[in-house]
Amino acid sequence: MKCSPLNQALCGTAVPVSALYSQKSCGVGEFSDLIPFADFCKKVGLRIIQLLPVNDTGTDSSPYNALSAFALHPLYICLDDIPEAHSFKAEIKKICTAFDPHTPAEHFRYRDILHEKNVLLHAVFNKAESQIIADSQTGELAEWIKTNPWIIEYAVFKNIKRQNYYASWKDWKECAGMRSPSTAKITAAWNDPVLKREHLFYAWVQMHLHKQLLKAVTYCADNGISVKGDIPILMNEDSVEVWAHPEYFRSDLRAGSPPDGDNPTGQNWGFPIYNWVNLKATGYRWWKERLRHASQYYHAYRLDHILGFFRIWAITEGETTGLLGKPIPYAEITIEDLKKAGFSESRIRWMAEPHINTDIVQDAVNGDYLYSHGLLRKVADRIGSEELWLFKAEIQSEADIHRCGLPPKAETALRQKWADRMLVKAGKDLHGAAVYTAAYLYRNSTAWRTLSDDEQRLFSLLLDEKEALQNQLWAAQAGDILSELCGSVDMQPCAEDLGAKPAALPEVLEKLHILSLRVFRWEREWKKNGAPFIPLQDYPKAAVAVTSVHDSSTLREWWEQELSYADMLSFFDALHIDGKMRKALCPIEGEKPVYTADLAVALLSAFVKVPSVFAVFPIQDWLGVIIDELPESKAREERINVPGTVSKSNWTYRLPLPIEALSKNKELIKRLRNIASLRHTELTD
Repeated sequence: MKCSPLNQALCGTAVPVSALYSQKSCGVGEFSDLIPFADFCKKVGLRIIQLLPVNDTGTDSSPYNALSAFALHPLYICLDDIPEAHSFKAEIKKICTAFDPHTPAEHFRYRDILHEKNVLLHAVFNKAESQIIADSQTGELAEWIKTNPWIIEYAVFKNIKRQNYYASWKDWKECAGMRSPSTAKITAAWNDPVLKREHLFYAWVQMHLHKQLLKAVTYCADNGISVKGDIPILMNEDSVEVWAHPEYFRSDLRAGSPPDGDNPTGQNWGFPIYNWVNLKATGYRWWKERLRHASQYYHAYRLDHILGFFRIWAITEGETTGLLGKPIPYAEITIEDLKKAGFSESRIRWMAEPHINTDIVQDAVNGDYLYSHGLLRKVADRIGSEELWLFKAEIQSEADIHRCGLPPKAETALRQKWADRMLVKAGKDLHGAAVYTAAYLYRNSTAWRTLSDDEQRLFSLLLDEKEALQNQLWAAQAGDILSELCGSVDMQPCAEDLGAKPAALPEVLEKLHILSLRVFRWEREWKKNGAPFIPLQDYPKAAVAVTSVHDSSTLREWWEQELSYADMLSFFDALHIDGKMRKALCPIEGEKPVYTADLAVALLSAFVKVPSVFAVFPIQDWLGVIIDELPESKAREERINVPGTVSKSNWTYRLPLPIEALSKNKELIKRLRNIASLRHTELTD
């Protein structure tokens, strides 16, 4: 699908499909709910609907934890729109009644709804089995399967997973011979007449999901509304693709992010990284098929964590944090490099291997010297007669330390020491010698603090040299991959480029016509005193400007909980809110006003004038213009997700009112229409 021309300044809204709530939906938002939601958007002048990923994630509510790159989530199916389910009206109504929210702010019950829908889908399939099987041979289902060959791997995977009580494929006991199957073996399982019925169930469900989503997005397009999808960069290890195509992944490494202010030990996301060498050898075929599949539904797409196409933060399997990760690709630091910089072999060992003082463990076991020595011998070798130890060669990760069965405090102390190094071993060169990268927090290490000023200077110069080379590697990799992928479809690519950006990122995005992401609250001149907000008129045209993202607080929560009075004044400067308006919004000088509907209107009216081509705000932020009319709820309850936490409220937000009620709210329609009309019809260079 082709998006609207980029010379038009459009505004829209971001909403998870699951958050939609209509009088027809069955406990959770469904693809068919996009149709009345499109009517609402058209009425108020919103011309883009941005969705979170809609792939099947199994029992996990996170849309970024996909079991399949192609299969749609059964959660979003409208049971009432399945022709074979017409005799199940009473059962469908029962499910809808059971999961209808008791209070307006109530989150939906992900697993319960998914279970009940699946039970009813099986009942419908069983009743219409003979008809569906006949259709799979010569009818519509047969044609759909032919044009969607990915369904073979997905159906076989899902069926075996069900037999194993939804355990990871690595733990399958039933059909254990299918843990590492060949393509021929998967095809044979698909064609097995004994299993055919179960496999056709998954194909039948996916065909109806496809038809319902396609119908909804076609309706959006017919009404002048573009739909923007979301393509997660990574795949769950317990996914069809990692199971069926391990050659495309490196399961010895996990993706994550290096330490930052909010995450002092970094993040380990647990997803395997891509084997770009093998993918490139196929012309990136799998990725192109993934994008072509998505292009059936979307006019534009958000390319999740685009920084990972430049370089991914890779963490050795067995590590729990992101501290000892390394960027891939990287410019290796060789022993020869270090020697040329003036470091001896003993000095290199001091920088590369944590040296454990006996008292680190002794303090953890109440000063027991002999006991601490006994524990240390399990994981380390003593250096001569010194009270100093080096980890044994077989200790390669935190998991290896854990397997030694140490007391908790001693294990914690040794894990912390494990990360205390300047250099991280990254592999070996052609002669078998170790090569390294610099630890992300090398300046916090014991080794760095003991180097002389001259040694620190020499090491810094070496890193500067390697960083320049790394930037070239990152630019080359991203340019190669993204030019292939973005050129393979008509959808408009939009980058999620938050985080520490590679130097080459702006140039690559501009060259490939990829829109960057601009979050108003984070667009600041960080190097200036007070870090003032960047004026709205300075935002680039080739960008998507947003008030919030799914992993952040909403505009309301940010205002209430995170924004200081001084920053509020700077924010007003950036938005060009003049003195008269400021006085109206802030009647009490020196005091931040309460977040009200009038304040929301003023802020959104300023935001939509941003020169960026797309202004896409979460539905929660748009609904702030009638916050006084909405059911009372805490701002935190409007959040989609709180990163780093496990909670029933993550990914289960639901609209506070049905779409039908929103469409009849005259004040909401009037205010949103007025705000949307402030967008310029045409953007000029």
